[in-house]
Amino acid sequence: MKTLENLGDLRGKRVLVRSDLNVPLDGTTITDDGRVRASLPTIQALVDAGARVVVVAHLGRPKGAPEEKYSLRPVVARMSELLGKEVKFATDTVGESAKEVVAALKDGEVAILENIRFNKGETSKDEAERAAFAAELAELADVFVSDGFGVVHRKQASVYDVAKLLPAATGSLVLNEVESLRKVTDNPERPFVVILGGAKVADKLGVIENLLDKADRILIGGGMSYTFQKALGHEVGKSLLDESQIETVKGYMERAKANGVEIVLPVDVVVAPEFAADAPSTVVDTDSMPADQEGLDIGPKTRALFAEKIADAKTVFWNGPMGVFEFPAFAEGTKAVAEALMDCAGFTVVGGGDSASAVRNLGYDEKKFSHISTGGGASLELIEGKTLPGIAILEEEAK
Repeated sequence: MKTLENLGDLRGKRVLVRSDLNVPLDGTTITDDGRVRASLPTIQALVDAGARVVVVAHLGRPKGAPEEKYSLRPVVARMSELLGKEVKFATDTVGESAKEVVAALKDGEVAILENIRFNKGETSKDEAERAAFAAELAELADVFVSDGFGVVHRKQASVYDVAKLLPAATGSLVLNEVESLRKVTDNPERPFVVILGGAKVADKLGVIENLLDKADRILIGGGMSYTFQKALGHEVGKSLLDESQIETVKGYMERAKANGVEIVLPVDVVVAPEFAADAPSTVVDTDSMPADQEGLDIGPKTRALFAEKIADAKTVFWNGPMGVFEFPAFAEGTKAVAEALMDCAGFTVVGGGDSASAVRNLGYDEKKFSHISTGGGASLELIEGKTLPGIAILEEEAK
């Protein structure tokens, strides 16, 4: 893939940057600005090079038309603060406002266009409609830089199609993401430990499938662990359960055993009668869960077990919290895993999504991890071994 260095002198050139600014909002307040901060190195490098920077990004899931609650205005304000300079804002994607704002940019200035998904051409399944929107975007720029890792697994206009229309390069964020995640998948130093959590088994099936031939240990917690417990014949009470995947999970456990891969499941769990922050909790062994209780976190014995299994790892990939970390009473399992990674001397990767949010929201020093991905879905698909359209097109155009 080409990088910024391959683009030559960018002074005075209009550079279209696809960033990932899909931050969580409470009304108009950004509750986690990690993705905005992660986008800054590439934008700052372009500013320093004298480029006229035009940033496009999405927020939330609008249906191809403007929705005020998904406006990028709060992001513009935060990026202005972080860059220490005014970031211009266009109130549409490729309309009059976008054209006027881009035309008025001076060397080293930055503009953000309104939510790219306010235009239905961005996510259209109709290739002609998507290509037409990409052509309008391309008219606003001389060069394209892909730096939104959280969307490179999507075949969308501002991710895929525009890369075919302009000289294209990879931003530092995407480059770092791909290099870090391929270090995990292609030739990991051993022991290679994978930690999977979160709510749904189905979201992680491809990862488990791909890593049964690669990992040394797979630690499974969070809501998805109860399907594994059920597959072992244990009562799971009111806990999250995917009945449709029980036989698949049994097959994975058998395959892991045949391959010499250790699957490590919780041995105790924090349960409560209901899903609530103030629900009274107790700790039970996983083979003794009451039928009227719901598992909301891994227990203290499991925390110690998981920390022990992580301690000697040379490579670690973690995706998914161990419990309902948003509730303080049920955050201890996720904290324990985060702290075990921080104590681990190996190469540690936090695979985006809720895991990355947990690290930040629980107040941990991000520098204590080797890499924190900005893209949950994209990181999982890369770990699964899938082709990511936004990466494939950059590699193809670089040939």
